[in-house]
Amino acid sequence: MASVGDTTYVVKRGDSLTSIAKQNGISVSALAERNGLSRNHHVNTGQRLVIPGSHASAPSGGMYVVKRGDTLTDIAKAQGVSLPHLADANGLSTKHMVKVGERLKLPGSTASSASNETATPSGALPSSISSAIVNAPVTTGRWKYIVIHHSGTSEGTVKGMDNYHRQVRHMENGLAYHFVVGNGNGMGNGEVAVGNRWKRQLDGGHLASLAQNKVAIGICLVGNYDRTPPTSAQLKSLNALVRSLMTRCNISASNVKTHQQINVIGTKCPGSKFPTKTFLAGLKS
Repeated sequence: MASVGDTTYVVKRGDSLTSIAKQNGISVSALAERNGLSRNHHVNTGQRLVIPGSHASAPSGGMYVVKRGDTLTDIAKAQGVSLPHLADANGLSTKHMVKVGERLKLPGSTASSASNETATPSGALPSSISSAIVNAPVTTGRWKYIVIHHSGTSEGTVKGMDNYHRQVRHMENGLAYHFVVGNGNGMGNGEVAVGNRWKRQLDGGHLASLAQNKVAIGICLVGNYDRTPPTSAQLKSLNALVRSLMTRCNISASNVKTHQQINVIGTKCPGSKFPTKTFLAGLKS
């Protein structure tokens, strides 16, 4: 079954799996795996291959080589990143006309520019996120807790979560969380998104208690941590984000909780594979 962002490539004379993978900005392994082939498979002229899109094995981050017919908007959509992030990562305008063979940095890679909404390898937040935290109109004593959640899904975007919370959960203010951290599927791996509830300093919608929602900042990591653990990039971003919020809101490490620890109704969130003990203990160092 084709995944979102998959495209079809017709093999030309002189092509090889290696040259096709390089042309499309993916690994030979990803291309071979997507088509059920070995890495050494000899392709034939006229053979049709599936080029993995954003939900296949090629991860967010790294480089993308522009193909015929590509637009910056199409590439952003196929790679699961926002158009502004992709443009910023490459010093381009959102209306830039890409050319065949042009190499683009994908947000989420260590090669991306500092303007991306992703944490750096050292765990520092990008300036745009730090500014959003520092410049928010936080009143003294407004926030007392920071609560960590997982989405319970293998992929996710802020827009998708916002739509779900508005249309299915009937939340007037949409996205229940103040921040979201991506896992490479729908958002960049380690990408931090700032929700309107933080920008406007609104109560959260992530806990079962209205009283708790008034004083608890909600952070949601995209992923199902009953199945797989969070990525290292997510944990680095989460660590940097939580520490920044602790400083901004004068919240102690002991008041950083998981959803399971604080919710008045029993829940397993953020899942059995989230490293609760080690992560929370690390905040006290």
